[in-house]
Amino acid sequence: MSNSLKVTLAQLNPVVGDLAGNSDKAFAAWEAGRDAGSDLVALPEMFITGYQIQDLVKKPAFAHDAHAAVEKLAARLGDGPALLIGGPVWDDDRHYNAYFLLRDGAAEIVARKHELPNDAVFDEKRLYTSAEISGPFQINGIRIGTPICEDAWHVDVAETMVESGAEFLLVPNGSPYHRDKLDLRMGHMVARVVENDVPLIYLNMVGGQDDQIFDGASFVLNPGGELAVMLPPFDECIEHIVMERNADGWGCRRGTRAPQPDAYEQDYRAMVESLRDYLGKSGFSKVLLGLSGGIDSALVATIAVDALGPENVRCVMLPSEYTSDGSLDDAEAVASALGCRLDTVPIKAGRAAILETLAPLFEGTDPGVTEENIQSRLRGLFLMAISNKFGEMLLTTGNKSEVAVGYATIYGDMAGGYNPIKDLYKTRVFETCRWRNANHRSWMAGPEGEVIPVTVIEKPPSAELRPDQKDEDSLPPYEVLDVILEMLIEEDASVAEIVAAGFERETVKQVEHLLYISEYKRFQAAPGPRLTEKAFWLDRRYPIVNRWRDNG
Repeated sequence: MSNSLKVTLAQLNPVVGDLAGNSDKAFAAWEAGRDAGSDLVALPEMFITGYQIQDLVKKPAFAHDAHAAVEKLAARLGDGPALLIGGPVWDDDRHYNAYFLLRDGAAEIVARKHELPNDAVFDEKRLYTSAEISGPFQINGIRIGTPICEDAWHVDVAETMVESGAEFLLVPNGSPYHRDKLDLRMGHMVARVVENDVPLIYLNMVGGQDDQIFDGASFVLNPGGELAVMLPPFDECIEHIVMERNADGWGCRRGTRAPQPDAYEQDYRAMVESLRDYLGKSGFSKVLLGLSGGIDSALVATIAVDALGPENVRCVMLPSEYTSDGSLDDAEAVASALGCRLDTVPIKAGRAAILETLAPLFEGTDPGVTEENIQSRLRGLFLMAISNKFGEMLLTTGNKSEVAVGYATIYGDMAGGYNPIKDLYKTRVFETCRWRNANHRSWMAGPEGEVIPVTVIEKPPSAELRPDQKDEDSLPPYEVLDVILEMLIEEDASVAEIVAAGFERETVKQVEHLLYISEYKRFQAAPGPRLTEKAFWLDRRYPIVNRWRDNG
């Protein structure tokens, strides 16, 4: 029986459905482990298929191909370390989230997930069968327990594995990011270590998948909760660690201790990486967006440049007769600072033609929101035409405050394929712009320095659809609106509780009304990266038709 075990941790970025590509990544990690003299190479949860695969797992042909890919990978490995990789299993018409051990040319199932998460973005009770808690498997006579992701958040799974002889725990994860998620994970994993007095390896994947972004930040804890290894967030990396047994039991030799950035940097990185992966994994390399001279589009342009480089970002200014000279100047300043292309496409003539065409139908009515929204929808038409012509994905630029209360035009400024700031409240947009102006990192493809002019950040927000229009003509000030929205959405607070916190009841009821009547818009909105625990889509699922209001 050995007193040490060298383990290669592969914190990598799979692509959903790319069985061959994911297999190649796993094989490259195995080669790195072999070259380092490792005994074991580990990959995250469901790595062979990518994660999350949602209803794909219910398709027999897909499950068959995934299992065949695991077996083919096993046959591909020669002399060297064993390989751990996650994937789905079909067994008598039941689906399992499983973990495979590949060695000697064969694939052995060493764990099936017991605790199936069924909240937030997860629907695993609908997709998988809960398995009995798995016992440990052996490498070089050393017994290792493998709670799969959610399993490690529950006392009984780790306890049962250790009672069955596991000498340490290796937890494969597909754990998506939300703000301050690492602290939450760390708290649960420290509890498992202290309860069972064994080391724990927490291995998470990285990369974007639709609205979710996996942030890595894998780590190893020694008995007592001491941090032995900490991998960087969001980066693909392969790390070799050494588990050692001494008189006091098993522990991990100290290794990399990567710093963990603050919440503003992690949110910004999540937006950049999710956009980069959404495009790359869906086959796009270039984007365009309407650059209005306002703060939201300026931030989206900056995120896009940091993700793709300025040569792959097209900004389009679409002025009307209501567009101020200041907005024209600000849009030009943003594009110039970022180094990306700026095209100008006036919409005045097109708007006049549309109004002339509609004049017989609209005769006898007063101009209003309908005429205002024609501008937004005409801009959407032009932007989609450019997108179609040049194969550039159109980005939308609505922040979470606007998305929440429907302060956006469906089929207008909501048109597009992805929204990088969909889960960022307006007040946080301001602070994020200031953060980006003051900070630059190696993973940013854009330039250093002030890329969003102070004039853009400080001017009163406006849609500029009528003379002298300001957002506050229709909405409470954002510093008020955002707190009310956070209480309604993130905290599920009642109207009475929000009023008790110091807000006018009339204002709270206005915001609640706007939130509920805008549900149909959100059902048709572009996806965007999840930054909070109550992002619109899977985290918060409300009916479109809903007459209930909180009258307490």
